[in-house]
Amino acid sequence: MAERPEVGGKPGQLPASPPVSPVSPVSPEDTIAMPRPTAAQLAYGSCTVIFSTLAMLLLSQTSSGLGIAVIALAALALGLLVAMTVPLPKPRTAGAEAPAPAAGPHVPARREPVAAAVEPVREPTAH
Repeated sequence: MAERPEVGGKPGQLPASPPVSPVSPVSPEDTIAMPRPTAAQLAYGSCTVIFSTLAMLLLSQTSSGLGIAVIALAALALGLLVAMTVPLPKPRTAGAEAPAPAAGPHVPARREPVAAAVEPVREPTAH
């Protein structure tokens, strides 16, 4: 039986393998994970999808499958837009946790006990 040549090769030769690049270590930029959505983002996005879908379906009065699909996709896009524009909480930095002390008078951390002043009890007089 005659050998069939590989595409672009000669009979009896193995096909050329693609060049192998050395494995490089993963840099920190490659391992940055996406932040998880906050509760506010999930709530606002979900409410936007539900209420905008209901509003568009009621206002358009569509009954075709294509119309419902277009409305659902538009509501999902609107919900995604709303969820992405919710302001994110500001990350805390190490310096922001402890505010700088004021230059005013020194206030002691512990309170000094104060003796109570004794006042005579005033009783009503009978007339």
